[in-house]
Amino acid sequence: MEETVILVDRDDQEIGTMEKMEAHLQGKLHRAFSVFIFNKKGELLLQRRAEGKYHSGGKWTNTCCSHPRPGEPTFAAAHRRLQEEMGMAAELNFVFSFVYCAAIQDDLVENEYDHVFFGITDALPIPDHGEVSSFKYITMARLAVDLKENPGDYTRWLAICFDEVMDHYQQLQIADMQ
Repeated sequence: MEETVILVDRDDQEIGTMEKMEAHLQGKLHRAFSVFIFNKKGELLLQRRAEGKYHSGGKWTNTCCSHPRPGEPTFAAAHRRLQEEMGMAAELNFVFSFVYCAAIQDDLVENEYDHVFFGITDALPIPDHGEVSSFKYITMARLAVDLKENPGDYTRWLAICFDEVMDHYQQLQIADMQ
């Protein structure tokens, strides 16, 4: 099935659509989202992307991420993909957005206006193994160290947004749950 992404300007205003792979080959700015699920101990649920993914296979990343479909609200897409990738549901809260552009491999470029959502649940994931090869919970402090010591183990977008995720994590006092 051909997937289509929503092309946007730097203000996240929709300017068109494009086939997903073509958007990544051309480096077109498009709408995306990233979900960060924490358990009640304040640990972040990471997924290891399946080896067969079209990019960043085998790398650790946030709980789930993807692109809304044309006509689909970003919030609804975040819930949909959390269920599809991780087999779980959680109440999600929009936290912040950021724009990044990074060459990720070969000729692929991630150029995304990324909406970040946080959720808290102790429900265990039941991942789709076509999307996710494994998962783990990790403290934010440990993840901060590991991102510095082993950056090649993680997706580019996680490393790019991590400092802002950490700032919001601390502001929301999720860390106080530990």
